[in-house]
Amino acid sequence: MEVTNDVHVSEQGLVVVDVAAADDETAFAFHTELAARWATTGVERTTRDAGQPVVRLRCYLDLRQPINASGQAPTPH
Repeated sequence: MEVTNDVHVSEQGLVVVDVAAADDETAFAFHTELAARWATTGVERTTRDAGQPVVRLRCYLDLRQPINASGQAPTPH
């Protein structure tokens, strides 16, 4: 896993999410659920540490930007 820098959580509402899952499908399904609710970074692959039975995935969420029913962040007024 990469190091979490201060900028990743420099403001209230910014979150770093590290996921450990049994397989890629589970890790990506979890990310999909997060992305359906909040603005997230995209993820393209998981990583696996040598000798470990799990895959890992990291993404960044912005809880200040909830996603609405149409799948878009609300437009600011």
